[in-house]
Amino acid sequence: MSLTVLDHPLAKHYLTVLRDKGTMPEEFRSAARRLCYFLTLEATRDLPVNERPVETPLEATTGFETSKVVAIAVLRAGLGLLDAVIDLIPYVKVGFAGVQRNEETAEPIEYYFKPPDLERATVLVLEPMLATGGSLSWAIGKAKASGASRITALCVVAAPKGVARIEREHPDVRIVVAALDRDLNDHFYIRPGLGDMGDRLFGTT
Repeated sequence: MSLTVLDHPLAKHYLTVLRDKGTMPEEFRSAARRLCYFLTLEATRDLPVNERPVETPLEATTGFETSKVVAIAVLRAGLGLLDAVIDLIPYVKVGFAGVQRNEETAEPIEYYFKPPDLERATVLVLEPMLATGGSLSWAIGKAKASGASRITALCVVAAPKGVARIEREHPDVRIVVAALDRDLNDHFYIRPGLGDMGDRLFGTT
């Protein structure tokens, strides 16, 4: 497993907006989308491309087009990252992974998984909060069982415990994250974190 932590002034700015408890849902959604542009660009840095001929107004030259990409949004919070991925990646296909956390054990409870064809695709799993790693590990496992072999996880903040779990259970998966935070509290929330991302995205706090 490889871990990449973003180091860009604008990414730090948008992350700070997300951390601020005074940020309202509309601004929170906007900041999440803008931050995800940076996550997506980093996650696709080594995306395979195919050459194709193209005619400019002056002459023929060689152009490039991206290979197959599938984004899998882990519900609900992953929806906050999806628009940026769709904006940036041509012809991206989208799947959804429905999972909720058992509040006592922090383990995932599956209720929905619907991916497009994952064979020969670069798969981006959108899971903003990497806390214990249970939900992300489950989503990665489901993607692999459906044919995915090239997977990168996009996260906003991560805790060391979650990173260690992914490294242990899915050492072939890359993680791109805006911040590696300190630890988890007794309720398995990331500290300093940004609270419950799903609630803050949709105003359900």
